[in-house]
Amino acid sequence: TSGHHPTHTQRRRSSFPPKAPVPPILKHQSPQSSQLKPFPPFNPTFLSPFPRTLPLSVGLSRPSIGRILDMCPLLLTSDPLPPVNFLLHEVPLPFPHLPLSLTRCPRLLVSSVPTQLRPTLRFLTSVGLVLNSHTTLLLVSDVENTLKPKINFLQSLGFDEPEVNRMVVRSPGLLTLSVENNMSPKAEFFLEEMEGDLEELKRFPQYFSFSLEKKIKPRHRALVEYGVQIAVVKGVKD
Repeated sequence: TSGHHPTHTQRRRSSFPPKAPVPPILKHQSPQSSQLKPFPPFNPTFLSPFPRTLPLSVGLSRPSIGRILDMCPLLLTSDPLPPVNFLLHEVPLPFPHLPLSLTRCPRLLVSSVPTQLRPTLRFLTSVGLVLNSHTTLLLVSDVENTLKPKINFLQSLGFDEPEVNRMVVRSPGLLTLSVENNMSPKAEFFLEEMEGDLEELKRFPQYFSFSLEKKIKPRHRALVEYGVQIAVVKGVKD
């Protein structure tokens, strides 16, 4: 006949049965995997009565909810209602600003109101800070070990308490910076290398938010090289 005859190779290949697909879970199975115990059956009573409608009712989008749970899985076993009520009624945060506040700092939702949020709010209020959606993240900071050391460091430079409070109100980000790794090296460079005046820092505390290696030092060297005489912090800011 004139039909096509299979070659020897084709006949040999067709004599083997097709390979069965390997289950995905077995592809990465290690020798130790046989010793793993199966997960216990899911117990829905383990989870707190987390209101399913709460995230959407406070204005969080579904993608935001996913990111928040990734960053803070403890939320699955916590009641977020007390922190939300605290933010809305005690801070107080305008309701439209709540989603941004929670997205920026999901830890707010798992923080204790009486032992963490309320004492920290009291301290921040005492320095004159009015919180907004960008600064509520400060509420999860430890007052004694995180916030007060920044205040004490600024006072050690020669500023009095009212001056420090005004600096913090003008630049709340000061309270998020590390004294050892950020504020101290920048203050040393400002006073010794730049021969700056503390009055300039008082007027422009945002100086501490600039990168020492990437902006402050290069700008200062450029000003010195070209003999430009302007206010020290102005040279960094502009």
